[in-house]
Amino acid sequence: MKAFVKMVLAVLCGLILMGIICFILSIGMIGSLAAAGRSKPVLPKSGVLKIDLANVVIGEQSRESNPFTDLDAASLLSGDAAQSRVIGIWDAVQAINAAATDPAVKFIYLRTDGNSSGVAELGELREALRNFRTASGKPVVTYMENPGAATYYLASVSDKIYMSSYLGLTPQFTGVGSQMYFLGDLLNRLGINVQLIRHGKYKSAGEMYTRSSASPENREQYQRMIDSIWETLGSAIAEARGISVAQLDEAISGLKLRLPEDFQTYGLADELLDRDGLEAKLATLAVVDAYKDIKWISLPDYVDAKLVPSRARQQIAVIYADGEIIDGNGKSEIAGDRFATLINKVRADSTVKAVVLRVNSPGGSVTASEKIKNALDQLQAVKPVVASYGGYAASGGYWISNNCQKIFSGATTLTGSIGVFGLVPDASKAAKEIAHVGVESITSHKHGDMLGLMRPLDADEYDFMLTGIEAVYDRFTTLVSEGRGIPKTTVDAIGQGRVWTGADALQINLVDEIGTLEDAILFAAVAAGDGNLAAWNVKGYPAPPSVMEQMMDVIGGKKGNDSALVSALRRVTRPQAYVRLDTDIEIR
Repeated sequence: MKAFVKMVLAVLCGLILMGIICFILSIGMIGSLAAAGRSKPVLPKSGVLKIDLANVVIGEQSRESNPFTDLDAASLLSGDAAQSRVIGIWDAVQAINAAATDPAVKFIYLRTDGNSSGVAELGELREALRNFRTASGKPVVTYMENPGAATYYLASVSDKIYMSSYLGLTPQFTGVGSQMYFLGDLLNRLGINVQLIRHGKYKSAGEMYTRSSASPENREQYQRMIDSIWETLGSAIAEARGISVAQLDEAISGLKLRLPEDFQTYGLADELLDRDGLEAKLATLAVVDAYKDIKWISLPDYVDAKLVPSRARQQIAVIYADGEIIDGNGKSEIAGDRFATLINKVRADSTVKAVVLRVNSPGGSVTASEKIKNALDQLQAVKPVVASYGGYAASGGYWISNNCQKIFSGATTLTGSIGVFGLVPDASKAAKEIAHVGVESITSHKHGDMLGLMRPLDADEYDFMLTGIEAVYDRFTTLVSEGRGIPKTTVDAIGQGRVWTGADALQINLVDEIGTLEDAILFAAVAAGDGNLAAWNVKGYPAPPSVMEQMMDVIGGKKGNDSALVSALRRVTRPQAYVRLDTDIEIR
């Protein structure tokens, strides 16, 4: 009977897996064919550059969209997945810079509804649009139907903001916020006792599994981060629209921005337009007789047509550390062995004269972080290495990058989180009282089953784990002290696992300057001896994976390494003991 049950389960699992694989392969094949069939677009002699964030994701590197990570289920089922592209922030900025001097581009038309890009990327896009207006004298025009804090922040750079005369039923411009979820009570009911060992009173990632609400320290750091992000967004919006921050805060806190006319009353919209009115307005701006006569240029097409590979031999390498830091050689995330090997190859390449490390990571494995850090130190011994921070450069992301020659951070970047934690679940109660499974351990030594997840740690075992945690924390604070030239006692005071925004991190010397990826690349060019970017081939590493590679990495993984799917499940469920450097903060 047991053999029969095993056979049935194996067949069912096999059929399910085959179905998933076929589905994934079909999507990957469609994406690959679309990419392979994409020829260089022919642009009109005169037209309007359209940036529609419903169809373009502004990300770290340009690549084909992965429907399992970049799109929601609704987009996938509706067929919109095929229309979406991920445009790297560097490519997007360079395209906008090119449009400033391109007589064929009359103006830029921005649509912000449907955005799924992060606020850090929107901030860099906003800066590029601001520079476009200044350099070219050409306008940026935005049309919005459902304004939110992040999308309005981007739109506020425009010369004109037009809004629908009918907004959606769900108001979105109600401030900046993030929600924390706590599973402590649920896990206790399920008979699972998660034992948290940490150094850093603000190191909050493990609290999700041990508490039913936020600790005072966690709430304190969240509140400051939210306030800091709003200070960045709110001050930029107020300045752009010629109103005071107090007026803006009063409108939001008083729930005054409900109807379209409210936005106009508070100076946040220049005009309310229905579809016909918008089309007439755009035709007038484009200097054509009718809307149908406007020649549109999409951002992806403009990127494909204008951004040709440089013929310059000397390179500035941009290494994209994008994702969670994990062990192994996998193509997804920041795999420690793969990245260390990549960095060593860049170090050995004589054509690479300077490097920008672009970090967009909440952290992860201590072991992988250390491998990458060591490789970067060897690289920096022979070439300038400059850091640029995206949405996250926290914990392991900060570990690997704090020693760079200069650190550019976004104002809303989440960074720091200098702390360490470990979790050891004890599922003995769940096994006995819920699953009715008896477990007996037979070991050669007294503590041989301490990480077997079927009993709580005793006092000696807890101290054993804590010793490792303290050693990693001491290593972390030492690295930051040496890398940033800060006394170790100061690092400890601003550490303790606390996460800071880039704006606040600048004040405590965790970063050097609030700036964009473009700022970092320009600095690297100067450091390498030639500040003229036209003299450089700016090349991204690693090459972004194809859709097929992304799909296969979700289900496969190389020998000895977890697949991306297994890695993601492990991150959610935490089914084993571990020590990590990461932060779990998400700002919506």
